Amino acid sequence: MLTLNYFARYRETLNCDQEQLPWSAELDSVAAVRDLLLARGEAWQVLAEPRLMCARNQELCGLDEPLADGDEVAFFPPVTGG
Repeated sequence: MLTLNYFARYRETLNCDQEQLPWSAELDSVAAVRDLLLARGEAWQVLAEPRLMCARNQELCGLDEPLADGDEVAFFPPVTGG
């Protein structure tokens, strides 16, 4: 099982803060999970942003990060400070 978390405006746009996906060998990277989510339709295109931030098991990572059963993946927009 993979646990997916959505933060900030992604959570608001998707009206979802967390979900679980059954683990499969096809979901072998963060990019593969994102591609699956993008195929859901229009609202999910927010995850296609070029500056999308992601984390695996609470550590920042890139889309090429490999995944394993039991991992937690988080998607969030770039953080800006002031």
